[in-house]
Amino acid sequence: MELSYDPPSQFRDSIDLLHETVIAATGTDDFGTPDYITGLTVLLQSMDYDPRFSETGRRYGWGLLVDVLKGRAHAIRSMKDNPGFDANPIVAPVVITGVPRTGTTALHRLMALDPRFQGLQTWLLESPMPRPPVENWGDYPEFRRTAANLETQYATAGGKAAHYRAAEEVHEDCMIMRHAFVSNLWTCGWSAATYDSWWQATSEAPAYEYFRRCTQLIGSNEPHTRWLLKNPGHIENLDLLFAIFPDARVIQTHRDPAKAVPSLVSLLMRMHPVVEEGRADQRGAIMLRREVAKWANATAKCEAARGAYPGQVLDVVHGDFHRNPMGTLDAIYAFIGMEIPQDTRAAMAQRIADKPEMQFGEHRYDIRDFGMTADEAREPFGDYITRYDLVETAR
Repeated sequence: MELSYDPPSQFRDSIDLLHETVIAATGTDDFGTPDYITGLTVLLQSMDYDPRFSETGRRYGWGLLVDVLKGRAHAIRSMKDNPGFDANPIVAPVVITGVPRTGTTALHRLMALDPRFQGLQTWLLESPMPRPPVENWGDYPEFRRTAANLETQYATAGGKAAHYRAAEEVHEDCMIMRHAFVSNLWTCGWSAATYDSWWQATSEAPAYEYFRRCTQLIGSNEPHTRWLLKNPGHIENLDLLFAIFPDARVIQTHRDPAKAVPSLVSLLMRMHPVVEEGRADQRGAIMLRREVAKWANATAKCEAARGAYPGQVLDVVHGDFHRNPMGTLDAIYAFIGMEIPQDTRAAMAQRIADKPEMQFGEHRYDIRDFGMTADEAREPFGDYITRYDLVETAR
């Protein structure tokens, strides 16, 4: 997230400038298949029409576009520099998904302690390349840039408690999928209703194909190591996920939407006073209703799609995971056909005891701050909540 690029006076006419800026920064003019152009064009048009950018917001938005397109150019060049990177298929990856803020990150990082898995580290999502030996990561300018950018982001957005990330830790698949410019992430950083309307009517199939190839690229130095992946958005595109990974084992997490979705909105709204001017109360309320509707639709689509993949999706309820994390992990490992070695079990137990997700404080939020009640947030989810018994009572 670099802020050093001067933004244009208007975004909608700047697609050539964007490419020229990235070409100058990377030394390559190859961005792969042109299927990303339509989404990028709509996004640039939306950036002039929808948000009330502050000057910092304009610089941030433009810098983010430059960095994401640089990531795509980096990936395409790395694919060309490493012929045969896609020679080996990705076999039976373990994929964690679910409505955001339902425990996907905690579970992902816990399972990533198992050295028999490989994952997508944050810095490689921004600069896809064959993963080098971990002891050499600090030698790569791409790694150092990611680490520095994260620290800038935390300083700007007010802390690390809500959703801490580190350059060396595993992160979400969506961060690489947004290189295709067909992504829900582009609706999160600033007001983007125009882009959002287009995105909701558009297939993410090209993004999934790009994701598959980048995953093969990053793992090409250890092609037979099992993958551990994670992205909440996969619940909306289960068919597309299984199209690229037909033998995937999917873990779907569940939590009361009246807790999960406001937590997401609270997280997303942290950047609003930095990026946009005014309207925070309006945007927060609009965003909560939008996110409730989006994720209610996603859970319904996922439930409808799951029947085509019997035995390939395991349910994990947030409350059960927190009450008995090791028992939940044992059930997951039985589902994926593995056992937990004793040293890995000890490392997992230590992380559970340490509660690293709480090391920077507690993320506090109140659904009422966004003009909605818990019952209103639950209503669009229909019988999803009762199906998984998600409204917790005192025990």
